[in-house]
Amino acid sequence: MDISYDGTDFSGWARQPARRTVCGVLEDTLAQVLRLPSVRLTVAGRTDAGVHATGQVAHVDLPSVPEAYRLNRALPGDVRILGVSEVSPDFDARFSALRRHYTYRVSDAVVSPLQRNHIVAWPRQLDLSLINAAAQTLLGTHDFVAFCKRREGATTIRELQRLNWHRSGDVLVAEVSADAFCHSMVRSLVGALLAVGEGKRPVEWPAKLLTAEARSSEVTVAPAHGLILTKVDYPADTDLAARAAETRNVRTLA
Repeated sequence: MDISYDGTDFSGWARQPARRTVCGVLEDTLAQVLRLPSVRLTVAGRTDAGVHATGQVAHVDLPSVPEAYRLNRALPGDVRILGVSEVSPDFDARFSALRRHYTYRVSDAVVSPLQRNHIVAWPRQLDLSLINAAAQTLLGTHDFVAFCKRREGATTIRELQRLNWHRSGDVLVAEVSADAFCHSMVRSLVGALLAVGEGKRPVEWPAKLLTAEARSSEVTVAPAHGLILTKVDYPADTDLAARAAETRNVRTLA
């Protein structure tokens, strides 16, 4: 399933007791429409409360392929299934993924009320050249523990493949791609780079944090509503199983 949602009124993707979540809404709706006792989705990347998606991917085991329009008729207006297709039994939305792509939007000018849930208003002028200079020093395979909320048994080693910023009018747009992201990584990277952009930190500072052995208290996590999961890449069907096996291995730095 290819999925899009406005994260404003969701408490993130993952199911939580007594909270409205994207996964909870989708699973409950699918079970109701398809008349199944329960449905369990596996997602490419769990998003936090307030984070949006235009290219989320999830898989589910069903007896037949449902039509997207049937499901969308029963879903609330802030989540939509863009497409449904049958995939190889080797496909795993999470472990088969090659990379995830995000964008982050921030404005150092006045933000329209119509955009306030999707663009972060930043009250100070930002220097795009300084932000991009610092961003390039973070590319490659590193332990991003300084920028992540550590989870028990999970690695914080990631390959950051793209981190480019451009200005579109009064809005600065970050394009971020990696083989995977750990919890709060994108928003922490953005927060560190915004500190450079407004002149609070030198260009060299974010890269120096890559030598840290724990999460850095100096890094401010940028607000959730500026972040959008835009796309997930997968290999050819013949490589799905190998990719999933590779991803399940806990990585270490040479």
